[in-house]
Amino acid sequence: MRSKHCQTCQHCVRRYDHHCPWIENCVGERNHRWFVLYLAVQLLVLLWGLHITWTGFSYAPSWSLWLRSNSVLLTVCVLLALLALIVLLLLGSHLYLISMNITTWEFMSRHRISYLKHCGAEENPFDRGAAPNLWGFFCEWGSVVWEQVYFREGNDPV
Repeated sequence: MRSKHCQTCQHCVRRYDHHCPWIENCVGERNHRWFVLYLAVQLLVLLWGLHITWTGFSYAPSWSLWLRSNSVLLTVCVLLALLALIVLLLLGSHLYLISMNITTWEFMSRHRISYLKHCGAEENPFDRGAAPNLWGFFCEWGSVVWEQVYFREGNDPV
C-alpha cells in the first residue's frame, strides 16, 4: 500500500519516503533507520568539527589582527554552523514524521495519494501515537503489512 515507483532510480520502493540525492538512493522501509542514523552521525561530526574549529581561534589584541589571523577559521566555523543547522532541521523533521508514522512523500503529496484522499487534513490512518510509532520504527525489525494497520481501526475500505 505505501510503496511507490521512484522516477529517479526507476525502482519500486516499499514504504517509500523520498529519493535522497546525498546518498544517491531511495529511502524506504529497509534503509530508513540507517538514513536517520546517517543524519545523526553527520550532525555529530559537524558539531565535532565546529568544536575543533572554535578551539583553534587565537587571541589578538585588536579586531583587525584577530580577523587577519582567524579569517580562515571564521569562514570554516560559519560554514560548519550552517551545515549543522541544515542537518539538524532535516533530522528533526524526519524524527517528527517518524513520530507521526508518516513518510515524507505522504506528508508532501497527501492530496495525490489514493489511500489518504478520504482522510481529513490532520488525520493519519497509520498513527498509533508518538511513543508506539517511535518504538515501532527504531526497535521492531521486519516488514509490516500496511493494509492490516490501515484497516485495523474499522476504516472503510477505499
